Parts: sequence; structure tokens; C-alpha cells
Amino acid sequence: MHSKIIGARAYNQRSTEGLSAVDTHGHGTHTASTVAGRVVGNISLGGLAAGTARGAVPGARLAIYKVCWEDLCSDADMLAAFDDAVADGVDVISFSIGSKLPVRYFEDAAAIGSFHAMRGGVLTSAAAGNSGLDGGSVSNVAPWMLSVAASSTDRRLVDKLVLGNGKTIVGTSINIFPKLTKAPLVFPVNGSCEAESLAVAGRSYKGKILLCTWWNNGTGPVRVGAAGAVMVTYEPDVAWQVSLPGVMVTQDQLNGILAYVNKTRNPVGTIHTSEAVFDSEAPIVAGFSSPGPNMITPQILKPDLSAPGIDILAAWSPVSSVPRRGVAYNIDSGTSMACPHATGAAAYVKSFHPDWSPAMIMSALITTATPMDPSRNRGGGELAYGAGQLNPERARDPGLVYDARVGDYVRMLCAQGYNSTQLQLVTGSNDATPCHPGRRGSAADLNYPTMAVHAAPGKNFTAHFPRTVTNVGLPGSVYVAKILDSRPGLIAVAVSPRKLAFSQLHQRMSFTVAVSGALHAGNEFFSAAVVWSDGQCTCKFCNYTIYVFPCLSESEKCELEQISYNILFN
Repeated sequence: MHSKIIGARAYNQRSTEGLSAVDTHGHGTHTASTVAGRVVGNISLGGLAAGTARGAVPGARLAIYKVCWEDLCSDADMLAAFDDAVADGVDVISFSIGSKLPVRYFEDAAAIGSFHAMRGGVLTSAAAGNSGLDGGSVSNVAPWMLSVAASSTDRRLVDKLVLGNGKTIVGTSINIFPKLTKAPLVFPVNGSCEAESLAVAGRSYKGKILLCTWWNNGTGPVRVGAAGAVMVTYEPDVAWQVSLPGVMVTQDQLNGILAYVNKTRNPVGTIHTSEAVFDSEAPIVAGFSSPGPNMITPQILKPDLSAPGIDILAAWSPVSSVPRRGVAYNIDSGTSMACPHATGAAAYVKSFHPDWSPAMIMSALITTATPMDPSRNRGGGELAYGAGQLNPERARDPGLVYDARVGDYVRMLCAQGYNSTQLQLVTGSNDATPCHPGRRGSAADLNYPTMAVHAAPGKNFTAHFPRTVTNVGLPGSVYVAKILDSRPGLIAVAVSPRKLAFSQLHQRMSFTVAVSGALHAGNEFFSAAVVWSDGQCTCKFCNYTIYVFPCLSESEKCELEQISYNILFN
């Protein structure tokens, strides 16, 4: 049997002393096993989430490139790793590293490195970021890389606090400690459970359950000898690790607990061990997952799609001290966990189509994603989850794909106003054709499964998006376009031509999407889809949203009192 890890490199421009590719944290092991871990039965984290685990492509092998040290990842190290990975002959790059805010491409090591990879025929799948509800915080937004949001699975990890009056509070946590029975409930001074605050208070908390007004991992209560903790979380859809018996609740739930404490002489509570329950609402985009719009190239919707990224059980480095040394499997959440699911799906598609370009693989994943219900997801709809939930099985046979090559992306960068110096920083080559001063074009012309244009509320607009698709289904296929509009009449969408008749495989045909109308309100957004069907296989491949967002930068001229508006398509 071949080795799973066929090579590992470590990079640290700051110091080469003790340089090792060994994962001392656990994050790298977790994401790597999610991509390509073999099938392993009867695993869990201390009995929690027990079952059989496998990576997305268990037959694949891994080449590891370690570029982060104590949560610091240098640009030089990342760029070197990208180039080495391409030279080593990898098929897909999984990049579970992101920033809090997007960065201009010529200043973004991830964008530059992934451009080099794309030029070498290698797709980069990347985490969309964990900045939560902040609109426009989605990162890794270069159109030549896949940006992946995090969503829930149908397994949810919950914990229960039973009050002395018999009332049960259901919260979340990764609590594998034995049940803590009828311990006193105490509200510390100012509700703070930080170690420094608890020590200053000078009170004894030994053997008690602390009621904390803010989430922490429980280290403060542990230091003062507390038996357990109840903590407020603003991410109730995610279970986080705790260092002692604990449960995370919403502020409203904590208020109810405090009401019981304040009217009871000896309030007590019982904290149960966490358990896994079925979640029929899934998939729902994670509260921490960074939403769009794309603040660097607003004509393209980012994130591209969503994948499982909440409460993911995967392998963990045995030398990591988090959650404790020697743990072989761990549960973690983040777009870092979603990214390797999409990476594995990309590798799966490439195994069927080894000659496809990175853009074609991206197109297959994006256009076959399962639509998500915006009413069950937080505001923004497609801005939060892109095209929808990853669907690897459909992606291997999308029927039609968009393709784009190096020259197409260079023209897009020219359309965004990049000068020769900035262009060279991205491409890493002096051979790139300089931008023609009289032929700027538009970034909206890029042959991509997403489209967007700025518009202002109350003002009529018309926008045109030329696109070209390649037939990768059956020779002689005929596709007819249908427009699915969630609110008919608000915005007019037209496709010309409405029929694409292919005579052979790999034939390319072009069409144009025209969008016109006006937004009626400042905060209004609009969703619809253009669906192509050949009568047998329905291929959704142009879905869009209209959304209002602030200026991209202080220097940008925004229409109508410094507000700019976007029509986003996926």
C-alpha cells in the first residue's frame, strides 16, 4: 500500500533553526485528513460524534507544505510553497489560510501564488474567511481560485443544562467530561470569567458552575477551581471546545438562567455530556463564515459555494496540546474545514477529467451546487453561501462549463485598471501582454459563472454579460434557457440566444445575459437563476443576486451620495 503522505516541506524565512514539517498544532492534520483520509471505523472524540470517517478522496495522496508558525504565515513562505507545489506536480492545492479582510491581488500572496498555480494547470481551493456578519469580508476572492464558505451538516452537537427547578436549557459545546450533577450556580463579579477578573474578585468559586457573560474556553474557571461554566456565545450554530464541563448558550438563555438564580435560595444546575443530534435544517451557512460582496472585483460573486465546515470530526496531530496531547481525532469548525471538502471534490472531478483547466473544474463545482434556501440563512442570500452547497456527484458531469485561461484573467486585471508593474506582481512574468490604454473593457466580461454590475436604487440600468460555454456532455446536445425569478417583475433578465445547439463535444458557443430595471429600495437584494436544460440533464449555471454595499475604497467615486450597488450573479 502506498504512503498517504508522499512528501513534506517546511518554510520559515525568519529562522531555519529546528525547521520541521511536523504539525504541532493539529489544524494541518485535520484539513489534510478531510481531503484524503482513508476510511477509518469506530472513531470519535471521547465518544462524541462516533462513527466511520473518511476523507473526500480517500485514494489520493498528500504533499504537505507547512508555511504557518504560531499563527503567522509569511508571504514569502506561501509564495515559495505555491511554486514548489506546482513544480512537484500536485493536482490540486488546498489553502485553508485566510485574512480578516480581502486584499488587492498585487498585494495578496494567496492571489499571486494561486495565479502561478493556475498558469501551471493547478486549481487552488481556499477558505473564504471567518469574519462572520461583516459584509464584504470574504477573502481569497481572486477569480482564478475557488473561495469556499462553511455550512452545517445534519449532525449537530448539543449540550444540556438542567436547572434545579427541572427546566432544561439546550446549548452547544464540545464537552466530553462526565455529567456534573447539581453544582451551585454562581454569577461572578461583572459576569467576567477571565482568569484575571476572577482572581481580583477574591471570591471562592471552587466546585461551582460559573455563569459567564462572554465565551471563553473555560481556562479562567479551571484556574479558580470551578466545577463547570455556562458561557454566552454569539455563534449558537457552532460547538466549541471547553476545558471543563460547560455549555454555551445565547444571551436570552442566560437571562432566563439568571432569573432562576435571582429568585432561588440555593440555585443548582446539572451539565450533561455533549451529544450528537440530527439537524433537519442543514445545510445552513455558518454564522462565522465571511460573506460577500467581493470588495476587490465586485463583478464576481464570492464566496463561490459552501461546504461542510461546522463541527467536523477529522484526524488530529498526536503531539498537539489542543484539546489535549495524544488525541487522535478532534472536532473543529471554520472555513478552513470547508475548504478541504471542496478541494477533495475538485480532485474527484479532475480524476474523471484530467485535461480540464482549473477554470473548467471550478465551473463544474459552482454550476452544479445545490441551491440553498435564503429564508433559512442569514441575510445576504448568495452573498453568504455563493452558488449553494457543494455537490461532488453532479460536478463530475456538468454538461456545460465556462473556461478561462491566463490571457482572460490578464484582460480582467487590465479592465480593473492594473498598470504594468501591478500586473507583473500578480503574474510573476514580464511576458504578460501590457494593458492596451484604449481598450480597457470590463471585469464583467470575464468568462466566469458569476456576473455583477453596479447599480443605484431608483435609477434604471442595463448591463450585458457575454459568456461562452463548452459542451462537455454529449455530442448533439441542445440546451434551452429558462429564467427562474424569485420576484418576477422587479428586474428583467434576458438571455440571447435562448437555445444552444451543439453538434460535437468540446464545441464552444456564446450567449449574452442582459439585465435591466431598477432597485426600489436601498437595502433590497434580488435573486434569480438562469437554468439551461437539455431535456434530460438540467444544468444550473447562471444564478444571480442584487445587493447593496458601501464604497470599495475611500478613493473610489461612488454614485449617489457615496453608495454603490451591485447586481451579483452566480
